[in-house]
Amino acid sequence: MENKKYIIGTKVIMKKQHPCGTNLWEITRLGADIKIKCLNCKREVMIPRIEFNKKLKKIVED
Repeated sequence: MENKKYIIGTKVIMKKQHPCGTNLWEITRLGADIKIKCLNCKREVMIPRIEFNKKLKKIVED
């Protein structure tokens, strides 16, 4: 399996859409858990890294 490296501020697209209508998120904290912030409504969610890797669709290149 590919070992993915993330940094704070990376924008990602998740597989499932957030209830506010977007699936674009920004990574705000890294560790065993990853905290991501919705770029539409600014809601923050913390999920385990393993679950994050399963739900990640794509890393957005700026």
